[in-house]
Amino acid sequence: MLCISTIILGHFILNNIHRNQHDGSGDDNIEPQGAYYVKHPVLDGTPVDLNDDDLPGGASPPKPNTPSKRAWHPFESRAHFELADFIFHQNEMPGAQIDELMHIWASMPGQAGTPPYANHEHLYSTIDAISEGDAPWTSFSMESVEAGGSGGPSWKHSGTYEVVFHDPQILLNHQLSNAGFKNLFGEKGQCNELSKDPDNHGAMFVPIVLGSDKTTVSVATGNNEYYPLYISAGNVHNGMRRAHGEAVSLLGFLSIPKTDKEFEADPEFHTFQRHLFHTSLEAIFHAMHPAMTKPQSIKCADGHYHRAIYGLGPYIADYPEQALLACIVQGWCPNFPHANIHELIAPDILHQIIKGTFKDHLVSWVETYLKKHYKNDFAAISISVVPPFPGLQHFSQGCGFKQWTGNDSKALMKVYLPAIAGYVPNEMLQALSAFMDFCYIVCQSSLGEADLEALDKALQWFETHCSIFEAEGIHSDGISIPRIHALQHYHEAIELFGAPNGLSTSIVESKHIHAVKRPYQRSNKNEEIAQVLLVNQQQDKLAQFQAECLAEGLLDKPLIPQDNVHEDISFPDDPYLQEAEDDNSERVDAVVQLAHKPFHLRCEKSFIFYIAPRKLRTLVEMGQDIGHPELPDLVSIFLFQQRNPGVDVPDISKCPKAIDQGYSFSLAVATFYAPSDFSGANGMHHQCIHASPSWRNGAPCYDCVFVENDPTLPGFQGLYVAQWFTPVGNEPCINTGMWKVEHEYDEYGDHLVTHLIGIYGDVYIPPDLHYSDSLAAFGSFYVNKYSDYHAFGLAF
Repeated sequence: MLCISTIILGHFILNNIHRNQHDGSGDDNIEPQGAYYVKHPVLDGTPVDLNDDDLPGGASPPKPNTPSKRAWHPFESRAHFELADFIFHQNEMPGAQIDELMHIWASMPGQAGTPPYANHEHLYSTIDAISEGDAPWTSFSMESVEAGGSGGPSWKHSGTYEVVFHDPQILLNHQLSNAGFKNLFGEKGQCNELSKDPDNHGAMFVPIVLGSDKTTVSVATGNNEYYPLYISAGNVHNGMRRAHGEAVSLLGFLSIPKTDKEFEADPEFHTFQRHLFHTSLEAIFHAMHPAMTKPQSIKCADGHYHRAIYGLGPYIADYPEQALLACIVQGWCPNFPHANIHELIAPDILHQIIKGTFKDHLVSWVETYLKKHYKNDFAAISISVVPPFPGLQHFSQGCGFKQWTGNDSKALMKVYLPAIAGYVPNEMLQALSAFMDFCYIVCQSSLGEADLEALDKALQWFETHCSIFEAEGIHSDGISIPRIHALQHYHEAIELFGAPNGLSTSIVESKHIHAVKRPYQRSNKNEEIAQVLLVNQQQDKLAQFQAECLAEGLLDKPLIPQDNVHEDISFPDDPYLQEAEDDNSERVDAVVQLAHKPFHLRCEKSFIFYIAPRKLRTLVEMGQDIGHPELPDLVSIFLFQQRNPGVDVPDISKCPKAIDQGYSFSLAVATFYAPSDFSGANGMHHQCIHASPSWRNGAPCYDCVFVENDPTLPGFQGLYVAQWFTPVGNEPCINTGMWKVEHEYDEYGDHLVTHLIGIYGDVYIPPDLHYSDSLAAFGSFYVNKYSDYHAFGLAF
């Protein structure tokens, strides 16, 4: 049995592997489908009491012998806490503005001159008094053996190098006890090794996930660089690590040795850098050595105490950092075998796949080919006319960015392949299609044996067709590039650490914003490191305090009772909602929420749409607006099918009658479970569905919908695109891997405008063609399975 993306919940191990679900018949040879539990025979995470004795099954968690305190201590009330969290954490209000706000508050009628906090110092001291989440900062200093001398490189005489850090075990215990982290995972290979020691029996293994990455906070004022080090308990599920800010903690700041420009390539300086880096890590974790050999009792998210034993897990780093970590030079494979260091280096989706292989290599090579064979930038025009879709970035000027971010590269991946189809050789398209499949597979939230087989097939196909770039003279000296070579190690890395989307450097770079950049901006820029440390400590305390309150149910009810809340009947302007974003609600079945503001299409004049105020209308009127007078009958049939699934539709007269009048809406928000996409901690994601004759006072916007045709057929074979497009052929395009569809006109000659990407071929595309008109300008289209990971799982 293959163990992938393992999750520990209580004393179980949860494996995200796709198999046939156990039917309860008692046949142990039938393996389950989806996520299922397998108990490790020795390291089973048995709950213990306060004396480290095993608890019987079903026993309640023991109550620690700690003195009781007032519910909201050190805050006066819940309102005081939520105000502090809003001002300090959410709004990040400067101290002077806090003082002004409290002064205004005190002058309000009925306040008797007493605001919730006297001033910003009172607020800060209250936060400092929180006992939850407390993890003091400590530091140590190192210096070169030649410090204090003269002559030679400056790094030998630049004094001390200071490292500031938390106790890593305290941070890990805070994460493991956070009640919001209920889904946990572990690494089975190390569990088997640790189980050989009888003292570890009944314990749980806690892999330590580390990550580091230099970041610049202010280029204009001196190029201030910081070297943050982050830590996460490997038991926290990938989705939590990607979406929940408290699943990754700032462990400390490493020191950055600097030297004169002439000595930057000096091997002796590089050796000193590596020595400083590894010595710092060794010193930070020195106090944790006992916990890596003997289990220690800790409180976990389920409220129970468990005996935990710690061990180093995957290290999140980009390629230069991997070279530093593995003590090798750049240009070699970072999987150097000494001390099994290759097993600690996590795959890096952001730099190896998205920014590395795709943007820096494949896109660059394709652009070289296009410039060699075409005078006009056809790819830029093709990309600029791609129709809109929730979550897609619109490239109005093509892809000619001067500075690319990771998000830009991910957005380009979603539309790039169809844009270059017809302009590059078929083998080049096949290479990119195979690479895209590889990328979308590794980015899934859970992977099974079938996924790994598809991953290996896509990689083999990619490597085979990459020879086209050599044949065309674009990369004639062979393709031996570290970032592309790293793709060969993903299969093994997935078996070691699970789905790699929870170990990407994008998590570290996102953490920079909250742990380094924003705290730096809040400082007075004078000896700012101490202020950055203090802000992080206060934010951690507030977050842990909130987690404890949530666990105790103190935040279950709204601050103001619902009976006292005035109902909003003003219909807020919903069209300005985000089109696609994460949703932190609990996992539920898919739901659709209509916009608050109905609309009524009044008339059309010179392509300018006039929307009248909300108005009750009949279904006959609505059908006339959209050119389908049979709408009332269609609604009746739909209602019958919903009430009687699987039953043939009788005569229309026997179907339920639809309502006489109702509102029509141009927008709805669909919330559904899509953990591989940009989702919340529980895997929920929402998108806006548009059916608007004028979106944001601009062009019309009618989104694509998949309609189930035959549930017995796999992927796109069992789907329709809306009901106005039919597939071209019986299988996807051999070059792009995408299905093709074409317009299917009804008796009225109308078609539904939907999100598809035109099959441009090698025809000339007018530069002034607007993207909102592209679906009317082309006769056939690609079904873009790369629009998001959810579509990738449907339209194969």
